[in-house]
Amino acid sequence: MQNETAKIAILVAIATLIFLLMPVFLILYIRSYNRHKKNHFVEKQLMQETFSAEMLKAKVEVQDQTMQSIATDLHDNVGQLLSLTTLTLNSVNLNDTEKAAKKIENSLSLVNKSIKELRELAKLLHGEQLVSEGIGYAIEQEVNWLSKSGVFQLKVQNELTRLEHFSPDKDLIILRLMQEIINNIIKHAQATHIEINAYLENDKLFLNIAEDGVGFDYDNAKKNNTGMGLSSIRKRMEMINGKLMLNSTVGQGTSISLEIPYP
Repeated sequence: MQNETAKIAILVAIATLIFLLMPVFLILYIRSYNRHKKNHFVEKQLMQETFSAEMLKAKVEVQDQTMQSIATDLHDNVGQLLSLTTLTLNSVNLNDTEKAAKKIENSLSLVNKSIKELRELAKLLHGEQLVSEGIGYAIEQEVNWLSKSGVFQLKVQNELTRLEHFSPDKDLIILRLMQEIINNIIKHAQATHIEINAYLENDKLFLNIAEDGVGFDYDNAKKNNTGMGLSSIRKRMEMINGKLMLNSTVGQGTSISLEIPYP
């Protein structure tokens, strides 16, 4: 009987202890939950601030790239056209009406070309405007500027001009990624051929850029965070949950593939 009473007393004590500890555990759980929730909110806010900072940086870099393109084109294209116009007009001999009329006609044609070039440049003054018309259009404009250099043989397949839905924030970063890759090809690759392939498949945007330049040791570059701005490119890809695939062989060129959830 005493054993039974002792057992009951122990069970009552345990039940009482559990009953008393339950509120403590509940309070600790709520505090832990609130702490994790607060930390999650802070992390989310920090990620948003980081994303906003990267967006601002991308906008500034796109504007810088745009201004460089404009300066180059003003000097190389518009400047040359206007200089040629001036030379043509200065050579007009009003006494020879037939030749004078032909030269004036040629001058008008050169002026019209200059106006057309200036209109194209005016569009580029608004880097974000390029993106607002879709990433396909922005890529097309980049390819146009690249082809004007006459340095590379280009093979381009751009299916993104058909997109009906855009993602302006992502598009700006994608444009900057493409510009960064192209700039590094121009500066370091010593390539003669560039192949660009852009398309959308299964809600993912793919941008593949390959060239036949000098190539580099990818594993060593990845280890030391060098080579074609890999660190910056990887960082931007992480911002938009993208995947970066790069293959390079010394003496045989480099190919870069970007895979990005879209839109």
